[in-house]
Amino acid sequence: MPITTIRQFLKLEAASGIILIIASVLALIMANSALSGLYTAILDIPVAMKFGALEIAKPLILWINDGLMAIFFFLVGLEIKREFVEGELSTPSQFALPAMAAVGGMAVPALIYYAINHGNPVNMAGWAIPTATDIAFALGILALVGSRAPLSLKILLTAIAIIDDLGAIVIIALFYTENLSIPSLMLGGVFIAGMVIANRLKIVRPSIYIILGIALWVCVLKSGVHATLAGVATAFAIPLEGREGSGTSPLKDLEHTLHPWVAFLIIPIFAFANAGVSFAGIGLENFIEPVKLGISAGLFFGKQVGVFLMIWLTIKLGLSAMPRGTNWLQLYAVSLLCGIGFTMSLFIGALAFEGSEFDVPVRLGVLTGSILSAVLGFLLLRFSSAKVDEATAETK
Repeated sequence: MPITTIRQFLKLEAASGIILIIASVLALIMANSALSGLYTAILDIPVAMKFGALEIAKPLILWINDGLMAIFFFLVGLEIKREFVEGELSTPSQFALPAMAAVGGMAVPALIYYAINHGNPVNMAGWAIPTATDIAFALGILALVGSRAPLSLKILLTAIAIIDDLGAIVIIALFYTENLSIPSLMLGGVFIAGMVIANRLKIVRPSIYIILGIALWVCVLKSGVHATLAGVATAFAIPLEGREGSGTSPLKDLEHTLHPWVAFLIIPIFAFANAGVSFAGIGLENFIEPVKLGISAGLFFGKQVGVFLMIWLTIKLGLSAMPRGTNWLQLYAVSLLCGIGFTMSLFIGALAFEGSEFDVPVRLGVLTGSILSAVLGFLLLRFSSAKVDEATAETK
């Protein structure tokens, strides 16, 4: 990927991270003020769509989590495909470091959560919550460091988060689906086949894939598999290259168009809808509750240990070179920033637990683990990195 494209992507994600923080703070203020009733009422607004015998009726928060987030996962799918085909993950040496780091960053938090909750089968449903990394939030914190952070460090964090998202997609598909409807899945398979055929026929009009993707979303929603996976499947079918000689890319054009909408509208709306933790009646016992403790410890301790250990091993074994212009303290700081789970962690938490009794421990665990990781990661980067001259930074 050209350096200018990388810089545009990073700037957009960083700005999105700042707005994400604002939306989260606003949700917390509303949930803990006289506006708490209004906050709850907004999220519980019933929304229904009906087309003949087909009806989809859900409260607004589920339209956000199942509908808007499908668009988010569609964009994630586009980014993953581009990175694997021609981007920062397209060669084995480029792929090795972030891939190993992401695996460690998913495995160790899950083990920590298991160690704390293994005696309770109900609590164990949340084992995947601390395995996630929020790319926008993490890059937003990294942006606060400014030119002290080399571009190679930002690319590494982005690559880890993208592979982490891919891992989250696999986890959702394998572990958070229930009551499968075979007819719905079979019909969804027909729409997937249609997109594959369109791709093989080199049909480049995005509207064809989007129409089939919406139909697939309805099928997946009715099937019991989480509907957001339809976004990923549709993204993988979008052609990377346009008509021969046109010099255009349907995938890149869609990514470029969607990115601002997702970054500045969809993700902040999701954060606003899911970050509103009411602190009324919360005491010390809530902070040591096993689910909350497993999530926050997994994010804060598990991520930094898992990511940094695998980075260290990968470099020391000669599987990948150390990112240019970085030092070990900076790499450890990035490992800390990977503990900002936020959006993805809240999303997986909503899938893992249906009962409202888990809302507080899940949100409290995600918030405390993410905030601790963000603050310590920022401070470590701030004081471990020398300020780089802007002109010099452009050449790195």
